[in-house]
Amino acid sequence: MKSSIFIPKTINVGYQNRNGTYTGKLAYVIYTDEKGKLRKENSWNSWRDTTIEPDVFDNTPTEGFVLNKKVGDYDSGWNHRHAYCRIYDPRGFEFEITFENLLYILENTNSIVGKGLEGLFVYGWDGKDLVLIPTSSPDYKEISKYNEIVHNNLTIKAKDLIVGATYLGKDNKEYIYMGRYDYYSYGYRWIENGEYKTGKHAGIDWRQAESIDYPYGKHHWFAYKYYGYPWVGDERKQNDEYEWAFTQTKNVSGFKLMTCIDEKCVSYYADIYEAMIRRKDYSPRMIDDVKYIPYSFEEFNTAIHLTKYNRWQKKDDLYEKYFFSENGLKYTARYLELKNLWEIVPYDWWRNNKDYERITKDYYNRFDFDVVEEKFGWRTSTKKEFIPITTEELYKKLKPHYSETYLENGFLYERRCYYGDKE
Repeated sequence: MKSSIFIPKTINVGYQNRNGTYTGKLAYVIYTDEKGKLRKENSWNSWRDTTIEPDVFDNTPTEGFVLNKKVGDYDSGWNHRHAYCRIYDPRGFEFEITFENLLYILENTNSIVGKGLEGLFVYGWDGKDLVLIPTSSPDYKEISKYNEIVHNNLTIKAKDLIVGATYLGKDNKEYIYMGRYDYYSYGYRWIENGEYKTGKHAGIDWRQAESIDYPYGKHHWFAYKYYGYPWVGDERKQNDEYEWAFTQTKNVSGFKLMTCIDEKCVSYYADIYEAMIRRKDYSPRMIDDVKYIPYSFEEFNTAIHLTKYNRWQKKDDLYEKYFFSENGLKYTARYLELKNLWEIVPYDWWRNNKDYERITKDYYNRFDFDVVEEKFGWRTSTKKEFIPITTEELYKKLKPHYSETYLENGFLYERRCYYGDKE
């Protein structure tokens, strides 16, 4: 269970009369957050029966909860309701929890027939979802520490930030403060009246604009450990495998740092700083100075045979590699295994509307084609069909290159179409 679950001081309980409950009343439970705001108040008011007086209870550890029954898990056309479990609260009402919550409860306490759940429980919220938390669970101590900080409503101001210090965020992540630096993010540039214009949003059709790293001004930079996407993160976290990720904010108060865990500069600050300055949101890419570096034939011959499948088409007799020509146009080299020959097509030429004529002209001038006839009923048309070529001919006609893009601070940002040791 997440240790960032919020445990409010009080809960607000609204009711509907409902059959299938011990007391005839089903409850919708909401809470007041640490700032005194009643969360989900509008949906609560629209759901509850206003003729039944709502209650406010202290959210202190309470015993006497009893399992009732499963509800939901039906599909009626457009209306689908997930399965929930109804729980009786000894204060005289029933409410619903998810089965994931129920399984967690049963992992940490016993359910006795006729007597209900053993032990003390409190209400908590994981985002918008209510969870019932057994105080006997190993997570409860950590959750309580987190909530003690939340309820103290501590805030960290920008003037108090210490470079290299470790802070606890409201999401219960640890953040290392890196300092205040320029921040670059999504932007565009386009030609207007013969001059480049730039902005956060394109001033014309986005297909006629070019993506750039646009300056957003000075921001406070924080680093945190990133363990991957949820489906791989658990395994990486168990092995303590992570990479440094970064987040930026102009307004420290809005970032919701709760407390400083350690004022001392972390010993590995230099390593994190090195990772930070190699990012395009720290220093913009030099998109007008992309370098195209030629392959030798030996390098090309090795590179082009590395992968023997096309991950999109999944054909055994077709695999492909991407290369730049010497003028920076990108081509797809497809290997026809049954013929032991190659064919070439421009990479995504249908997307590059503004360069369509240049790409098409280069393609037809560079390679050889047969003119073939196609019959469609009474109509006959002609088309150009690529003549497959050997690896040696491919190298000679394509003049294959890979590209290197650098940041303005001089660091290499990326290599594209590169199939070497450092790819």
